[in-house]
Amino acid sequence: MRLLYGVQATGNGHISRARAMAAQLRHHGVKVDFLFSGRCRQALFDMDCFGNFAWRRGLTFVSDAGKINYWQSARSNSLRQLWQDQQQLNTTPYDLVLTDFEPVTAWAARRQGTPCIALGHQYAFLRQIPKQHDSLLSRQIFRLFAPAKLQLGLHWHHFGAQNTIAPPILDLPATAHDTEVIPNKVLVYLPFEDQKLVYQLLKPLKWYQFVIFAPGLNREDDGHLHFYPPCHQGFKQQLASADAVLSNAGFELISEALQLKKKILVKPLQGQMEQESNALALEQLQLAHHCKTLSTELIANWLAGSRALQQVRYPDVAAALCAQLVSKVGLSVINNSTGFNKTRIPGFEVTALWQQSRFLRPDLLPKGLAEQTDA
Repeated sequence: MRLLYGVQATGNGHISRARAMAAQLRHHGVKVDFLFSGRCRQALFDMDCFGNFAWRRGLTFVSDAGKINYWQSARSNSLRQLWQDQQQLNTTPYDLVLTDFEPVTAWAARRQGTPCIALGHQYAFLRQIPKQHDSLLSRQIFRLFAPAKLQLGLHWHHFGAQNTIAPPILDLPATAHDTEVIPNKVLVYLPFEDQKLVYQLLKPLKWYQFVIFAPGLNREDDGHLHFYPPCHQGFKQQLASADAVLSNAGFELISEALQLKKKILVKPLQGQMEQESNALALEQLQLAHHCKTLSTELIANWLAGSRALQQVRYPDVAAALCAQLVSKVGLSVINNSTGFNKTRIPGFEVTALWQQSRFLRPDLLPKGLAEQTDA
């Protein structure tokens, strides 16, 4: 089976999911070509596991001091270039296109009739999940940005849609759970914030060790503040040994922090509906703390306070989904001498993945969700 995997590279979370999926697809002998868009190629790092990947401009957003800058976002994107890219991309050599909210591959597959499966956190927003600032426009964006006939969302809970939302796909090293946790060590990942402000907020909290990752930083130490540029392996190692995580409200990092039972404070990117909705979901599930603005006092109180009441443990979702993908789609390819059945894409069976997920305190889940989780 030959597969084209489109990855939205605006944030590192999509790339982390793709790493986990790539390892499992290789394990099953699937031939995969990757295409990344949404970030300039030179800004991508530690990409060896994706081989000779393709790149397109795609679509992205621009932030400024913790807020979406809609004017700069509009100026930095080109719908004409997006249209040209999807017109020129040939998906017919592939048995299947898999897209994680990547528009070039999704629209090219749709235009050429190539079977396409959408897999990512954004597709959960097509279901009845906690949403902040929900609107007709936001729903249309989630529906049309990178469309596919079969869409599987990812979230921390299925919120009653256990057939169309799966648990998170995690990109964690095998040793992560065995790593010794260092008390008072805090991993900080606030790439959308003003890093000078982050420095000023954390500088007075001298009784904690802050490990700070962000684009544009150089590797240096300033007392209890330790600065790092983006680095995949180094970031995962620091996450495993951290006692707490302070970050924006991106889905993937929070998922990995939850799996490792970290103390979590999120500050969602203002004006970014997905992150603000993630913060709302964390609050409803009682999995983490969140805030609208950061201050030294707020961070100090969070660090000195108790952890979130709820904890959760997820199964290996990447392994399960790739096994299903190979057994169902691969069998369809083999049994159909004229190629893959383009009229029907076999769906994923994800209910069992929720049955394997473990919430420490089901009684703390919102009314009705505890019973659905135990079902």
